[in-house]
Amino acid sequence: MSSVRALLSTSVSQSPLSSMFLNSSPSMEMFQVLFMLFYFHWLQLCTYKRPTYDHQVLRTSLSYAKHRNALWVSFCPNEELCRPHCSCNLRYQNKHARDTVARCELTAAGDSHSLSADLKMESKVRGACFYAVTTLSAVFLFVLMLVGHPFVLLFDRQRRKFHHYVAKVWASLTVAPFYRIKFEGLENLPPPDTPAVYVSNHQSFLDTYTLLTLGRSFKFISKTGIFLFPIIGWAMFLLGTIPLKRMDSRSQMDCVKRCMDLIRKGASVFFFPEGTRSRDGKLGAFKVFISTHKGAFSIAAKTNAPVVPITLIGTGQIMPAGREGIVNVGWVKVVIHKPLGGKDAEMLCKEARTTIASVL
Repeated sequence: MSSVRALLSTSVSQSPLSSMFLNSSPSMEMFQVLFMLFYFHWLQLCTYKRPTYDHQVLRTSLSYAKHRNALWVSFCPNEELCRPHCSCNLRYQNKHARDTVARCELTAAGDSHSLSADLKMESKVRGACFYAVTTLSAVFLFVLMLVGHPFVLLFDRQRRKFHHYVAKVWASLTVAPFYRIKFEGLENLPPPDTPAVYVSNHQSFLDTYTLLTLGRSFKFISKTGIFLFPIIGWAMFLLGTIPLKRMDSRSQMDCVKRCMDLIRKGASVFFFPEGTRSRDGKLGAFKVFISTHKGAFSIAAKTNAPVVPITLIGTGQIMPAGREGIVNVGWVKVVIHKPLGGKDAEMLCKEARTTIASVL
């Protein structure tokens, strides 16, 4: 106790309360000790100064939402002194001058913008890989189609099953690394040798790849300009794809005549009744006529061929219309509906559109 008293007398000699403590009786010693402890603590609080920092305080603020939606993170070399906290004021808990304190307010806007940029770049990379895969596989498989083409013309000029099998392999190799296809209603497909008119909604450039994986020998109708593309355009010619000039009435009439001739000879044809790809994913109006000439449903009514409606789901999200340079992550569902029959082209058109739209 005497040593504590000596310490107190030395410490408070300059204090205005020194006379009180130095002249006190021994019975007051305990009270003096407790009082001085409180007094030292009070002096420490009054004379405390925040430490200065040599490094600049980094504050990145991307404020967009309320404080409860923000994530604040503090960084500094000392892990114990810089723990993550949620506070309106940055706490200077660091006792070293060289420590750096950073506060980053990551809001929903900044976070979503960063994620969006990363996803766009990833989609572009996937798009470049997609075209690289489809081109490389098409080169090798086109050679196989070219070698077998004379035999196809001799023994299977109308259906060209060998070419369609090669096309199925090509489409499957192309889409397999990028998205999965789920088929529903395969039991509704007509027998392979039964001619039919297949119709589907049109959302994306990937629709053709997806439909080729079905392995059915139907003839697509395509713009004449696509036949000029190297390898892929030439392969479409070997498959027997029907060319069409949209603004040429003679080309449209020849297209209808060729479709009817193919069906009568046992082959099948495929139409996209919307005429173009949907940019918003919604099902467009079906065209009963191609210009002034009757189209898919009139061909089916005249030849008594069944109309097979098919619904494609998801291709527009993976590769949107007008943005063929990207491939997003996703999946595709193909729904094959029960075949429709009848002699009225208008009624077939309405029924087919209602059926396709029922699962979109």
